[in-house]
Amino acid sequence: MVVLESEQFLTELTRLFQKCRTSGSVYITLKKYDGRTKPIPKKGTVEGFEPADNKCLLRATDGKKKISTVVSSKEVSKFQMAHSNLLRANMDGLKKGNKKNKTKKTKNFYNSTKRQITQLKNGQRI
Repeated sequence: MVVLESEQFLTELTRLFQKCRTSGSVYITLKKYDGRTKPIPKKGTVEGFEPADNKCLLRATDGKKKISTVVSSKEVSKFQMAHSNLLRANMDGLKKGNKKNKTKKTKNFYNSTKRQITQLKNGQRI
């Protein structure tokens, strides 16, 4: 995985979106990053590791190419604005999902309840 600076990450992310515009998907993940480069040790050994600064790790992939960047808390607002503008510009291929009609269910329920009440009035078994 390639760790890039924030500006390079945004340009590479734009290229990923352009490449996957006709077919394919781009997956983006975001998580807190504490600066570790090695796995967390087992519970038997206690290590006093305190991160100096809060950071975010952003990763993007199209299934073949992976890119990532680390954003510190000082530059997060600037990066967030640029990232949100990039997402707005490139997420135009989304389709609106179909909502199921709720009135059909309520009509069926109303009709079946009405039928049951009529049968009870007539002395029929339900």
